[in-house]
Amino acid sequence: MKILYIETSSRNCSVAISDNEKLLCLTEEVSENYKQSESLHTFVEWALEGAGISIKDIEAVSLGKGPGSYTGLRIGASSAKGFCYGLKVPLVAINSLESMAEPFLEQNYDVIVPLIDARRMEVYTAVYDGKTGYELSSTEAKILDENSFEEFKGKKVIFVGDGAKKAKDILRLPDADFNENIYPSAQYLIKKTLEKIDKKEFEDIAYFEPFYLKDFHGVKKKKSED
Repeated sequence: MKILYIETSSRNCSVAISDNEKLLCLTEEVSENYKQSESLHTFVEWALEGAGISIKDIEAVSLGKGPGSYTGLRIGASSAKGFCYGLKVPLVAINSLESMAEPFLEQNYDVIVPLIDARRMEVYTAVYDGKTGYELSSTEAKILDENSFEEFKGKKVIFVGDGAKKAKDILRLPDADFNENIYPSAQYLIKKTLEKIDKKEFEDIAYFEPFYLKDFHGVKKKKSED
């Protein structure tokens, strides 16, 4: 089964294609300027070319559904829906935090904590078992302070993601590991996607919305004084 994976929830615009569990091609780029709008469809074309297949060969689309960048999630979701409608194939959606934990499973960590940088001292986070990937604490927007995650003192824990930088500066967990250079990547959607396909856990394409976690607040214009 040929599957197209799209992950645009962060600074990493990432596209992958697999044949069942085998990764055929990965195309991604981390950019400070969030280039999803200009790069995503080019990356899809490159990934298809690298995999040696046509878009018509795609039998399902998987999307990293967030949480993360509001604009990035909108772009990814719109594209994924468009491919699904055009190809008449199902849509699978995976929590982007889950995919961040995936590469660290079975590396002798008791706990894996992905952290996506939000505003100021806020992060989007969840907690996963280091061996099984089982979700120990559900996804939330969390304000970091020196007492955050103190329940993991004495455990082998790793914080991963661009939010790990500010966590490292404030958390009182001297034995914890931190990896700041991890972003959600399409290649780590494969395992969870295949599990959902096997269970036929597909999204309703017409009503699907990304996992924004918080409402989007644009900048309000100041009223001019009379």
